[in-house]
Amino acid sequence: MDSSEAPMLTPDRAPEEPADPQHPPRAQDPPAGAGDEIPPGHLRSERNTAVLVGFTAVTNLADGVTKMVLPLMATRITDSPALVSGVALTLTLPWLLIALHVGVLVDRFDRRRLLWIANSVRLVAIAGLLLAVANDSAGLPALYAGGIALGFAEVVALTSATALIPAAVAPHGRERANAWVAGAETVTNEFCGPFVGGLLLAAGAGIALGTTGAAYAVAMVILAFLVGRFTPVTRRDQPTTSVNQRIAEGLRVLWNHRLLRIMALSLTVLASCWGAWLALMPLMAIHEMDLDERQWGIVLSALGVGGLVGAMTVRAVNRLLGRRGAMFADLLGTAAMVAAPALTTNMWLVAGGAFLGGMGGILWTVNSRTISQFLVEDGVLGRYNAAARLFSWGAMPLGAGIGGLLAEFAGLRFTFLFFTVATLLLIIPFLRMVTPAALAEVPTTPRRS
Repeated sequence: MDSSEAPMLTPDRAPEEPADPQHPPRAQDPPAGAGDEIPPGHLRSERNTAVLVGFTAVTNLADGVTKMVLPLMATRITDSPALVSGVALTLTLPWLLIALHVGVLVDRFDRRRLLWIANSVRLVAIAGLLLAVANDSAGLPALYAGGIALGFAEVVALTSATALIPAAVAPHGRERANAWVAGAETVTNEFCGPFVGGLLLAAGAGIALGTTGAAYAVAMVILAFLVGRFTPVTRRDQPTTSVNQRIAEGLRVLWNHRLLRIMALSLTVLASCWGAWLALMPLMAIHEMDLDERQWGIVLSALGVGGLVGAMTVRAVNRLLGRRGAMFADLLGTAAMVAAPALTTNMWLVAGGAFLGGMGGILWTVNSRTISQFLVEDGVLGRYNAAARLFSWGAMPLGAGIGGLLAEFAGLRFTFLFFTVATLLLIIPFLRMVTPAALAEVPTTPRRS
């Protein structure tokens, strides 16, 4: 839809919708009792939810293994914080380089087919790393190249999967689907993946990478069971626009709505903290906390345990605290996560901070995804998600890079303290802009193109 004709979101409020006495147009949370009756398409929606959860679990299990294995492989080559954090940086740098252009692809082509292509690229990258290990040439250049390829594939996969959910799942099941998908993503990526990665790496880098490749292959089989049409719906009279014009439309949707804008900016800071934590904690764990690889896996897995608790309790937390309180919990959880290694080397205290960070992260993820899926039209959802992730995931390599440089000259503890302060500075602007009134304007039915 051309930006000049689309009913774009105006600053600070969503567009007006016709009144419907049976379905109130706006509410902070879905009305009590919604979804009690089985609506048309319920079974299809349930099946697609199960497929998406399974696909997410398997691919993120593989991602969690690589996130554990590649930086630890780097620590066997060098003890430089900057060089080790560079490996983590390659996994997220593509969000800065191609996210907006990928959003255009996601709003134009079959989103399920893009997921297949992304997993094919992942398999090629893993095969290249396996070949390097077999030839005893898995140095930093090979790790960087493999990380960049996996990062590029991740941009396509995550942008496509997030934009695909509204077409795969009925509105009444949207929050539940987001909770289970986000929960599977966090538990497997942050809990099972790192733990399994530590065990596999102890058995050998080749075994760890081979298992990862097998997981990506299995995920492609699971995806074949998804039912529906996943090419974005567009109007026949939609004029042809350039790639840059389509990118600009996605950016305008994000920037012109106050709630979407503050969520993106807040997540930029939070994601930079996560990027620094993930990049520097392997060195902190091995060299300052004196943990072995399995103990470090336990600490990293605490993120997943927190995410699992968050996924299981997000609906109850929303009822108790509201979406605003649930998302505010992520600010406090992320602050605790990055503050712990700045203040102590006790493994269990650091793991406790990781648990709070993981739980807060899932509360934010579920609520922000649900809000955006109801506010943004399907035809522009891929570009919006790409723009939002540019602010969030794109900040992870910046956080990893800044953290590596700070740690190189000022030490690891100072760096973690720096990011703790950055997180706490978000509290006032968040509370001033993410208000109950702003959340009350979120529609309870999705927008159409």
